[in-house]
Amino acid sequence: MDKVRITIDGIPAEVPANYTVLQAAKYANIEIPTLCYLEEINEIGACRLCVVEIKGVRNLQASCVYPVSDGMEIFTNSPRVREARRSNLELILSAHDRSCLTCVRSGNCELQELSRKFGIDEISFMGENIKYPKDDSSPSIVRDPNKCVLCRRCVATCNNVQNVFAIGMVNRGFKTIVAPSFGRSLNDSPCISCGQCIEACPVGAIYEKDHTKMVYDALLDEKKYVVVQTAPAVRVALGEEFGMPYGSIVTGKMVSALKRLGFDKVFDTDFAADLTIIEEGNELLKRINEGGKLPMITSCSPGWINYCERYYPEFIDNLSTCKSPHMMMGAIIKSYFAEKEGIDPKDIFVVSIMPCTAKKYEIDRPQMMTDGMKDVDAVLTTRELARMIKQSGIDFVNLPDSEYDNPLGESSGAGVIFGATGGVMEAALRTVADIVEGKDIENFEYKEVRGLEGIREANINIGGKEIKVAIANGTGNAKKLLDKIKNGEAEYHFIEVMGCPGGCIMGGGQPIHNPNEKDLVRNKRLNAIYEADKDLPIRKSHKNPMITKLYEEFLISPLGEKSHHLLHTSYSKKELYPMND
Repeated sequence: MDKVRITIDGIPAEVPANYTVLQAAKYANIEIPTLCYLEEINEIGACRLCVVEIKGVRNLQASCVYPVSDGMEIFTNSPRVREARRSNLELILSAHDRSCLTCVRSGNCELQELSRKFGIDEISFMGENIKYPKDDSSPSIVRDPNKCVLCRRCVATCNNVQNVFAIGMVNRGFKTIVAPSFGRSLNDSPCISCGQCIEACPVGAIYEKDHTKMVYDALLDEKKYVVVQTAPAVRVALGEEFGMPYGSIVTGKMVSALKRLGFDKVFDTDFAADLTIIEEGNELLKRINEGGKLPMITSCSPGWINYCERYYPEFIDNLSTCKSPHMMMGAIIKSYFAEKEGIDPKDIFVVSIMPCTAKKYEIDRPQMMTDGMKDVDAVLTTRELARMIKQSGIDFVNLPDSEYDNPLGESSGAGVIFGATGGVMEAALRTVADIVEGKDIENFEYKEVRGLEGIREANINIGGKEIKVAIANGTGNAKKLLDKIKNGEAEYHFIEVMGCPGGCIMGGGQPIHNPNEKDLVRNKRLNAIYEADKDLPIRKSHKNPMITKLYEEFLISPLGEKSHHLLHTSYSKKELYPMND
């Protein structure tokens, strides 16, 4: 790669010729503040906090978009630069709702941190601000325009990464806001509730719809038997909310915390992931052997389901009819578990701890009800659970480890890897291969379906038959893959789609870090998921003895009458703008 010689704050450096000044500064271990910048996603120089002085150039330049050139002399900390950055920050703060003490992002806010670093103790530019109403129409996400800093990071993520186009820049001048077009609410937009906008937002302008009060009320209701289940990705991220290293596996501490919060039973959604694989694996084999609709596409990501129903309804028949794991678990808790324990299902309140904001939307779908009851009653994100633990005064880091409760607390490593992109595919292949081959295959780690590329393809030989599979990492990549299929450029038997890039480990409900550290965070969580898989004695879903017992005592057979009633569902075309339905 061609390189150029520059001088930055008096330090000579040789950097790649295609670098920006911001990248060059990072290369030289010099920190330049940013707010609107997201590497390769939102590089627009809008906030002007990253301005630098360049010798021979009259005006200060936004370092995130200004290219380096040979012989360039850069000053990142001159009096002129410091004054400009401070003024720009004060201008942003002057139009910001500074109710920090009551903000969900207080203590984890990039604007707050910048204000601390710059020593802002008063704001010189004060004027009349427009007060906008909050948009809480969505079952998953709340939008507060009064806290928006117009950085456009959420817009770039929604449009360029997810290809959803639910929000954009509306109006002009001082009346500019981020919102759905034509004055619509989020609920009347193409929003798929994935929550990636929340992860991208530097402040508290977008956040999840809170279910903690609902859960507290259920825990206090003596008539309710409150059961909680935890998704695989939560156990490798929750610790971050308590200062633990990225990717810390905190399964035992999490179970202990939930028991101290007062839940009657703590179950593992990984059990239901194993159950999903039994149903989904058999569904795939049935489609292949009996000429069913192919490729079969996974259905466990509600953000992806929302996207498919809105943008690619022609692929609805390709979707697996399986409910997502936590919905299956809810149905089993209110049937099998209720029957075993002699509890009226109407008295059971099921709470799911999820890395996902779209799960809040999912539990209200009419198709996710069994015998007139919701399968799951409330969804807490990883962040919401952390808040409840902190509010209860529980010393999370020093908690002893506890075990999940039986009979729905035992799971396999295949259930754990659901938390990572490619994990559902690999879990399914581990079981399908054993079923087809009629034996316990020893080499069951399908590493060809692992990784963080946008789209991965593989040909897997099972029983002498080549199974063509693909994995789409995020809805933006799902669009590319589905377009290839529509254009006749590719054919597959089985496709996994995860609504969030990286899978559930990077879901919209996970702990929020500076998005420019996302690669580090994602890799740590990903490695932890596969480490947790290796640590379990059972690593194939169909080897889980409690799954075997469930079928023997209750479900009878995969894809049977009772399984279809409890564990399968349907989907339908949705309008991009629901108010037109």
